[in-house]
Formats: sequence, C-alpha cells, structure tokens
Amino acid sequence: MTYVLHYAPDNASLIIRLALEHRGIPYCAQLVDRATQGQRAPAYLALNPNGLIPVIETPQGPIFETGAILLWLGDTHGGLGPAPADMARGDYLKWLFYTANTLHPALRMMFYPEKYIGTDEAHQQALRTGLQNQIMSAFDRLEAVAAQRPTWLGADMPTGLDFYIAACLRWCALYPVDAPRNWLATRRLPALMQMAAHVEGLPCTVALQSAEGLGPTPFTSPSYANPPHGSAT
Repeated sequence: MTYVLHYAPDNASLIIRLALEHRGIPYCAQLVDRATQGQRAPAYLALNPNGLIPVIETPQGPIFETGAILLWLGDTHGGLGPAPADMARGDYLKWLFYTANTLHPALRMMFYPEKYIGTDEAHQQALRTGLQNQIMSAFDRLEAVAAQRPTWLGADMPTGLDFYIAACLRWCALYPVDAPRNWLATRRLPALMQMAAHVEGLPCTVALQSAEGLGPTPFTSPSYANPPHGSAT
C-alpha cells in the first residue's frame, strides 16, 4: 500500500515527509488547504478529530500525532531510530517524546496564543515571553544531549528526532511573523545547529525544497515558505 500523507506546506507534516523521503517509503501527498480551513472539513475530521496536521493513512488505519507517526514508521520500516531491542531505544524514545510533548506544544502555544489565552494582546505577549524562556530551556536540554554525540541524534544516519528538532528550530526562526527573534540564542546550540546543517544537505530536504518551497537553507537560515501548492498558514 502507498501511504497517504495529509499535509500542509511547512507544517508538522514536514517532519513526516522528511522521514518518508529519507527512507524512500512510497506515499501520496494529499494537500490540506489551510487557506480554506481544510483541516476542519468533515472528511478530514473523520481521520483526525483534533483537526491538526498531519495524518497518514496506513493499512492499520489513519495515524495522527507527529511522534506517533514517526515511531510507527520507524518500527514498520526501520532506519528512523533505534530498533526495539537496541540498548539505545529508551534514550531515543524519551527525547523523542520530550520533543513531541514539551517542545512542540510550547511552539504551538507561542504561534497561536489566541487559542489558549484569548484575544487580549497584553495577555498574549505575557504568554509568549514565558514560552520563549521555556522553549530556549528545552533547546538547551536537547543541546546537552546532542553534544554527547549519541548514535540517534546528530549522527551520520539521521533519525526521526533529527527531523523533528530541525523543523522546530526552523519555525522558531520564522514565527510568529510579527515578533522579535532575539530570544532564540542559536549560538548556544552548536551541536543542534550542526545537526540541522547535516539534515539540510540530505536528499530528502532537497526534494522538499521544491515540493514545499522551503528555500535554499531551510534549517540553518530559514526563509518563509513559498510553496507551489497550498499555504503554510
């Protein structure tokens, strides 16, 4: 079966698409048009009742949640992280889910504060300020892990965690569009930035530079996506 990945350009589906491309796993990319609230359409909600992107259709049914999809793809096809019997499996999983459960939700709250705290601008700014400290702290923790050079983060063979963190670094450098970026201290993250540069040079990234309009340096010096189809926001 060829999987169907429901995606929007430069959304969390980017992480899954990188993994699919990297492993050469056959899939069909099905655009979810955010400009028309395609993620709220009844057909999409039947796949993911949370109305979030991505969803991947598999023989085991639709799977949503980025971390869950990465784990399922890795266990099904291999090559995206330590196998179940690998002694490094526990360390990989705890940091994969730290990224999925701590870092990624904080990014979402910073990008869409109105969904969490209402429309008052002062409240939104206070939330964003607190989240900036939380996000930078999360990156610092991941940097300390990457600096130890484990086989499953920043190594020659990338894992799902590499793709996940590289995408998060990208989005922090771009969003929110109208907010300052001086809080993102990438100088404190040399190991993570080296990992991001490695991911940037992979064939899977080159493929998505065209498919999603990511620009020439999507992870080390990102620019806003200019996709041939769909909208990133």
